[in-house]
Amino acid sequence: MTKVVVNGNLDKAMKTWKMKVAKSGVPSELKKKKHYTKPGVKRREAKKEMIRNARKHKNY
Repeated sequence: MTKVVVNGNLDKAMKTWKMKVAKSGVPSELKKKKHYTKPGVKRREAKKEMIRNARKHKNY
């Protein structure tokens, strides 16, 4: 792993590292795999999410 700290600016280096980790999807994957959800519950949650997104992106 490469370490990039410009002029001793550790805060900026940490911020870029956190952004890269977040974009890679590791935290969300960890959250999903923390506990088992039954297939029916997964379907229900996915359906709710689709409805929520449809309402959010509704064209008038």
